[in-house]
Amino acid sequence: MTTVVPNSEEDPALSVGRFTAQMSWADAGPEVAEPQVNRLCVESQECIIEGRLLDLASLMLTSADLIFSKASEKDLECIFTIICNLVKKPESLDQAHEMAELISTKISQQPSDKPALRLKILFNLYNLLENPYSRFFVYIKALNLAINGKVAEHILPSFKKIDSFLKEWDLGVKDQRELFLKISNILKETKGSAKESFKFLIMYLETFSSEDANAMNEAKEEALHAIITFVKAPDMFQCGLLDMPAIVQLEKDAKYALAYQLLKIFLTERLDDYLSFQEANSELLKTYGLLHEDCVEKMRLLTLVDLGMTETGQIPYSMIKDTLKIDDNEVESWVVKAISAKLLVCKIDQMNQVIIVSQCTERVFGPNQWQLLRAKLATWRGNISGVISTVHANKIIEDSAQTMQGLAIR
Repeated sequence: MTTVVPNSEEDPALSVGRFTAQMSWADAGPEVAEPQVNRLCVESQECIIEGRLLDLASLMLTSADLIFSKASEKDLECIFTIICNLVKKPESLDQAHEMAELISTKISQQPSDKPALRLKILFNLYNLLENPYSRFFVYIKALNLAINGKVAEHILPSFKKIDSFLKEWDLGVKDQRELFLKISNILKETKGSAKESFKFLIMYLETFSSEDANAMNEAKEEALHAIITFVKAPDMFQCGLLDMPAIVQLEKDAKYALAYQLLKIFLTERLDDYLSFQEANSELLKTYGLLHEDCVEKMRLLTLVDLGMTETGQIPYSMIKDTLKIDDNEVESWVVKAISAKLLVCKIDQMNQVIIVSQCTERVFGPNQWQLLRAKLATWRGNISGVISTVHANKIIEDSAQTMQGLAIR
């Protein structure tokens, strides 16, 4: 296979244009191919002379697209490096953005044909751009390509940089929603990334406010998915979903009201409440893909946390047994499960048959919990200030005593 080597006396774009034209017309025979190649080269030359960079990029992309399936990856990488570098030539960032749109759209049109290489080309294009929004546009194209080309593993490492990307891109709300939801969906299909997927789903839902009721309608299915994900997850016991406008809207929606009620049970109520709900809505839970046994296990742990929050530091074995609906010999094992899940910090007093609780995990962490945390921090700060003042005062007294002692010796 011939490799592209731009002639030092010729514009690299023209060299690439000639190479791709020759390869795309190679099967037609020299009598047909030669005039077509010459025509494309003349058009490319005119575009270069007249500064019509967008038209030049379009010509080059058309030829490059025709040979994508038969050219070597080395040749394709070289070809698209030259094409992508065209975005550095316009004086206007708007013109560069228009070219970036054209190039990234063309590259991502056939995701099943060498998808990993296409993704690599898009990242190369991304790094050549100066306009933050142009970079975001190309990144979204890369996300779509990763999904449709089934090469998500190549884009996963970039998710760790999303915070810095967001600062750079300075996106509006609609673009944030598109970004967070796409990332969440990619991670949802990635083994071992359920928590990260849930995190980005929450970020998506947090972009909706109660002032924009029409926009919130589009979030109802995702809000339902967030509820089901939380209820189903065996290792998630705390979230701030309950007060989110995108979630709250479900409470008064006939189609989703029961889902909101289920979330409320898992975040604020006890096992008895869940069992009553399940008895009345067992088929609904099945449609959500929720297993009754798993829900009972999670609700027992959450109910135990609730007991720790509401009782006065000590929970009798008998109360745990009755509230969790378990046998006497199961009490301690459920307490150990809660400790292992970091829901409780407590001591088991076997002699007196009580659990002595020193700390519980909050099931809901919303405005009230932040206010309580702020009050605790203020108290802690006051206590520290008091200790520092006492130490300082004692030091002054000690220094004075030593001074007086020195005078007395003289």
